[in-house]
Amino acid sequence: MRTWYHSWRAALRIARRDAWRSKGRSFLVLSMIALPILGVSAFDLTLRSSELSTQEQLDRTLGRADAQISDPEFGGVPLYQNPQADSYSPVDDFENEPWPDGPGDITKAVPAGATVLEDTLGTGKLRTTYGLLQTEIRELKAADPIADGIMRLNEGRFPERADEVAATSHFLEVSGLRVGSELTARGLATEYRIVGAYELPDSLDTDQVNALPGAFLAPLDRALQADGLPETNASTTQLIRVPGGFTWNMVKEANTHGLVVTSRAVALDPPADADVPLYQQDDQGRYEQSAVANATELAAAGTVVGLAMLEICLLAGPAFAVGARRSRRQLGLVGANGGNRRHIRAIVLGGGLVIGVASAVIGTALGLGLTYVLRPVLEDYMGRRFGSFDIRPLELLGIALLAVLTGLLAAIVPAVTASRQTVLSSLTGRRGVRRSSRVLPALGLIAVVLGAVIALYGSTMTDQFTIVAGGSAIAELGVVALTPALVGLFGRLGRWLPLSPRLALRDAVRNRGRTAPAVAAVLAAVAGTVAVSTYAASSDAQDRAAYEPRLPYGAISVAVYEDDGGRDVPAIRTAVQKNLPVDLRADVDRISVGKPNCSMYRGDNSCGRYEVVVPKAHQCPLWSTGPDDPSEKFSKAERRRLAKDWRCEQGSVYSDADGGVMIGDATLLKILGIKDPGAEKALADGQIVSFDKRNVDTAGKIGILLITDIEKANAASQKGLPSPGTLKSIPAYQVPGKPNAYGLTMIITPATAKAAGISTVPLGAYYSSSALPNSTQKQKLDGELAKTGSQVNLHIEAGYTSENSIVLLALTVFAGLVTIGAAGIATGLAQADAEADLKTLAAVGAPARVRRTLSGFQCAVVAAMGVLLGSAAGVLPAIGLRLTERRGELKLHERALDEGWGALTTPYVPIVIPWETLAALLVAVPLGAAILAALVTRSHRTLGRRAAT
Repeated sequence: MRTWYHSWRAALRIARRDAWRSKGRSFLVLSMIALPILGVSAFDLTLRSSELSTQEQLDRTLGRADAQISDPEFGGVPLYQNPQADSYSPVDDFENEPWPDGPGDITKAVPAGATVLEDTLGTGKLRTTYGLLQTEIRELKAADPIADGIMRLNEGRFPERADEVAATSHFLEVSGLRVGSELTARGLATEYRIVGAYELPDSLDTDQVNALPGAFLAPLDRALQADGLPETNASTTQLIRVPGGFTWNMVKEANTHGLVVTSRAVALDPPADADVPLYQQDDQGRYEQSAVANATELAAAGTVVGLAMLEICLLAGPAFAVGARRSRRQLGLVGANGGNRRHIRAIVLGGGLVIGVASAVIGTALGLGLTYVLRPVLEDYMGRRFGSFDIRPLELLGIALLAVLTGLLAAIVPAVTASRQTVLSSLTGRRGVRRSSRVLPALGLIAVVLGAVIALYGSTMTDQFTIVAGGSAIAELGVVALTPALVGLFGRLGRWLPLSPRLALRDAVRNRGRTAPAVAAVLAAVAGTVAVSTYAASSDAQDRAAYEPRLPYGAISVAVYEDDGGRDVPAIRTAVQKNLPVDLRADVDRISVGKPNCSMYRGDNSCGRYEVVVPKAHQCPLWSTGPDDPSEKFSKAERRRLAKDWRCEQGSVYSDADGGVMIGDATLLKILGIKDPGAEKALADGQIVSFDKRNVDTAGKIGILLITDIEKANAASQKGLPSPGTLKSIPAYQVPGKPNAYGLTMIITPATAKAAGISTVPLGAYYSSSALPNSTQKQKLDGELAKTGSQVNLHIEAGYTSENSIVLLALTVFAGLVTIGAAGIATGLAQADAEADLKTLAAVGAPARVRRTLSGFQCAVVAAMGVLLGSAAGVLPAIGLRLTERRGELKLHERALDEGWGALTTPYVPIVIPWETLAALLVAVPLGAAILAALVTRSHRTLGRRAAT
């Protein structure tokens, strides 16, 4: 016991002293191990600190209240809810009936003797320094003790009078206002003074103002009603304080009135699942992730951690070997004074333990410190405040142990190698002849074959990505194990190389113990980079082929989706024409049924909708609005035949107008690139120009049904009956062929719509342009559009834009840095090994540049071998994943045809090799590594006595 303790104590003291003496090498290894520990510990602390406890979350939601009662607007019908109040559904089954809709009565759920604080939330456009900003308007007496914790005051105070408001700090930042400024809303003449700034701890980027109950929303609604504009859509919840808390039975009683309750007592002490009626419904229940999914996530996380540790060990291992090689005389003295192989191994392993412990301490401490210092930045980035600075000692200890384990694993091979040196060879510096192990290459070959078989099975017989990924990982580990043997094969190329590269290659092959780990580290990094790059490039090619432009190249469209009857559209049209380089402009409108301020998809009692009536003979037999699925009466063969029918073609291009029905003139045809004199004449003659022949009946007309009673229309649709409404039949001109109308199905002129009795409201405009706008022009336009405060959909057709280019560049840079680092470590070890050869070269009169040249080629050889092997190992997994993806998409396509989902194009899943990335890795990275190594190597000759070998 004492012998073991004292031997390890001495080994650790020697290792600590060597680490301190070789500060550069120690710092390099420490950095490689400590940086991942820093990142993981900081991530763990950030994640845990951002996870709120139930009590903390309730404080932010309820303040000091016992419960919050809200109305889901189910018309007061009874409902069930879960204890967390984030899931609820009506008690009755409304599958074949209209879904309940309408307000409930919150006061019915308020218990006797309770204290009530109303919290009302709406939206409105507020005037800022730059224009108008859509903002939340909240009426809550924030100074009330019940509301304590919902809002955090940063400056000033909460409002105390009807003409005062407080605003979130984010609103003040984006609006250009400050505490003390005057604030007004669009449509309301009343001015409010900003008396305070606050924040919402769970939503730091929310634009919101707070006023006293009844001081802002009600006056604004009255003003908007008078102007015929949409109201604030205010909704009210009630914060309740009740003696004894709000129990689960009280929650269920509130549910009978169609209300949802968030209760503090229930959330902190939830009832058993058997006592929750919602969980007893057939289609409801507690959602839990499956054990298979959990196991898959753990396996994926374990694989990532394992590969990361392997990469660090492969990088750090040669560095420990450098230390052992340079300390071989010291290790020889230990053996000469009675030390055995166990003591030698302990000294080298002690170096890994010392570096590992130091990395764990420094990495964890820096992770904690940086997280604490950067806490405000992290909170702003996440958009929410931390609950507390939550340090989990056991988790941090586990992360720190990974650093220690990594240090020990990295030092194992150098320790075994050093212990096999004889005392004489260590003292004299002789290297002797070393034979490579044949066990490791054999195991590597088995792993490569096994992994390839698994990946091949996954890509050809299944559509499971995990099988392909797992097989690829096993095969890559096998290639890593095969690296010493593969390095030996590269030695046969030396006969055709000049002197310096031949010496470098010969030295690398003869000393595979130091070359193989560095090559394997480069191989692993490059394989991952090439795999991701190949997959990204292939996905990019697939997305490019599937891309469908919304407009001709360079064209511009703008549409405004507001419930104000197109009030801001003229100003927005002018702003686009003023700030962007446009040639033609075509103003477009949309059909409006009901009040002018109805939105395109709004369906309340005051608003309607329209439908294009498709003649029965032109309707796709696979489609129906009735209760039954019409495709059930066809066989699979008939469904496949009908899927190719012209009546079942589906458009996939987005249109700014509902159903693709656009109100415009002949200028729109020119902008869309449709050159048809007949179409222009038809518009002038008051006809509809149709791009979809399914809509044109046998009389050459198109029917547009104006529906004012939405409920009756929905009921008829559920029964498969025609919707009640007013039919407008207008003569139509069908454009011959299949022109690309970019999502539009027809164009109607404003005069034709007016003559047919169809109301329209301004929607936006289309523009043609000879050149794409630059960044400055787009920024100026964004500023102009922001002043309107409207929801504007601006589209500039610039063709397909790849989002993977920056990813490929980042991966290439990462692989290059790892390659240069690993090759540099191997070069340092080679110089330590080849000191005798360098002295001999200097003694026989070799030029000074030979030392630099040899060093550069030694670095280039390692980088080239690793990049070449890594490129080959990385392409195959990506191909396997793409084949699996192709198989899955073809399977889904065949199923869609069998089910009669309509006409679908055959999936295009290409496999694209990123030749630019491979060229940068195969040429630029080794060349850069060679040049860098040559530049940092001293070229002056140092003559000395050459040790006998």
